[in-house]
Amino acid sequence: MIDLNKDSDIWTVTINRPDKANSLTHAMLTELAEIMEGATQARAVILTGEGRVFSAGADLEEARAGLATSDIWERLSGAVAALPGLSIAALNGTLAGGAMGMALACDLRLAVPGAKFFYPVMKLGFLPQPSDPARMAALIGPARTKLILMGGQKIETDEALQFGLIDRIVAPDALLETARALCADTVAASPDIASGIKRMCAS
Repeated sequence: MIDLNKDSDIWTVTINRPDKANSLTHAMLTELAEIMEGATQARAVILTGEGRVFSAGADLEEARAGLATSDIWERLSGAVAALPGLSIAALNGTLAGGAMGMALACDLRLAVPGAKFFYPVMKLGFLPQPSDPARMAALIGPARTKLILMGGQKIETDEALQFGLIDRIVAPDALLETARALCADTVAASPDIASGIKRMCAS
């Protein structure tokens, strides 16, 4: 249910469970984390989904059994954040719940028109994963982060772009092509230059 395509220096990782809105099981999250931890030699990584939803978050049955509070989410987002090359979340549709962590950890976020963004932890009675609020606040500010996490608001694509939660809105048929084009300069550059710029942006 996780597809990996290594095309030259660009790895494309696809969540492929469209019949369940790409909801994530512990096994899927573990596989994603292992892929990201093993992608240190990739010059760029694109993370996307199959179908019309990027991910609805945790699989409901497994969430009730404890997945919602598992540290596997934090392991995954930490692995994404640690990638030395450019990471892009190519959001093919709605992004919800704990799945937001891996997208927040990416360097760039593209989204198709009509995608929605929400993280209903308060309604479900859970705290968000530890690094997610800080990463979100770094992108959109603390008040807007509270609007999503505490106010329970669903953010539409245009508003997400205005907030800075996503960086561009891209037509569905051009999503992966656009993501790959954004990787071109990073792939062509020296790895030391690419990772050095990334470190400078974080400091």
